[in-house]
Amino acid sequence: MNKMKSYLFYLRFIIGLFFFFLVIIKSEAQINPINNADSSSFKYFKGTIFDSKTKNELTFASITISGSNISTISNSEGNFLIKIPTDRQDANLIISFLGYKDKVISIKDLNQEKNLLYLEPVNILLKDVVVNVMDANKIFVNVLNNRSKNYGDSAIQIIGFYRESIKKRRNYVSVLESIVDIQKMPFSIGIQDQVNILKGRKNADYTKLDTVNFKLEGGLFSALFIDLIKDPSNIFSENVFELYNFHFEDITQINDKQVLIISFKQKLSIEDPDPLYSGKLFIDAKSLAIISANFQLNVENRIKAGLIFTRRKPKGVVIYPTEVSYQIDYRQQNNKWIFSYSRGDISFKLNWNKWIFNTTYSTTFELVNTNWENQDSKLQINNQKLSPYVIMSDKISKSADVDFWGEYNIIEPEKSIESAIKKIKSKNLKGILIQ
Repeated sequence: MNKMKSYLFYLRFIIGLFFFFLVIIKSEAQINPINNADSSSFKYFKGTIFDSKTKNELTFASITISGSNISTISNSEGNFLIKIPTDRQDANLIISFLGYKDKVISIKDLNQEKNLLYLEPVNILLKDVVVNVMDANKIFVNVLNNRSKNYGDSAIQIIGFYRESIKKRRNYVSVLESIVDIQKMPFSIGIQDQVNILKGRKNADYTKLDTVNFKLEGGLFSALFIDLIKDPSNIFSENVFELYNFHFEDITQINDKQVLIISFKQKLSIEDPDPLYSGKLFIDAKSLAIISANFQLNVENRIKAGLIFTRRKPKGVVIYPTEVSYQIDYRQQNNKWIFSYSRGDISFKLNWNKWIFNTTYSTTFELVNTNWENQDSKLQINNQKLSPYVIMSDKISKSADVDFWGEYNIIEPEKSIESAIKKIKSKNLKGILIQ
């Protein structure tokens, strides 16, 4: 029991402490101009990815340039934008999605705008596969035992795109975006990933808030902490089978790979349990590598769940989450699986003692790996790295520059985000380039 309590404290510190920060409204940061990249060094392509049978949009599909480490994903509306260097425009675009065949299309065959790309669902021919509860447990153990083989254990440098947004009810209060340089550390040495901001911008309208200013603390690091491969103990623990039930759910495919779907859920038998998780792991049947996972926090106990997410709050305010969900994806390259994308969606209610009605807030953070390379040289600790407690909105200035990102790849913003930025940005403000 002491080990369990110790673990739960650690879990709360890592996953919970870094999310929500409630303070009195502060002034904006100093604003500086930027220099845009030369657009002649790349060409951009936009499009939408669909299911060929249902014609539904496919969200968070992986889009990669063949023969390179350059990639992005489709957004929650199936739209994508990818910038391709001039020396890569003879290559192919590869689109991947769980349960579908990879689509490979020559970049020369793409239009610059309005490309409609359809993926074919995989017809799964099930073999006589029987996986019981014990097999599901063994699969999970083997997933952890095979981490070095499937993911490697060397540092990689990632150029990523990070976005976080905050909404009060249905209205956006702030949207923040940045290009980040991540040194992703080997999981064997127990050192946290190191991050620098290369470029960033934000648009915020705090007049839509009440008498407090809601800011997201450590959202960027939360996107890294949910990496199940880097540190499984952030979600699970050594005594994982005392806390969770695992079950085999189904089989699907990604292109020609058979994928096992294993579910996990917090045990109900634990007396007065702290909030833990339930979700699904998508595991390559051959290598036993996790290629994707989605999971949710149990928020039934409002008091305990509220303590996890509240960093600081004014007196007389009750805060509790109503929904907490996460997603983490990996993609395979050179026979190794690489961190590809992570996302968190959190909704919560805030209630002042003096108010009759609750106020609903929601926040989303997402991080995509748009380019990466192995770091063969000796690891160097960066003294200028961001703190895990960083409030990104205090580090980045406002921007209204439509060509702000230059050659960097980003996640195409949803229509609602585009609309929100147009409404709340100030025309006289420029972005900030951090070097």
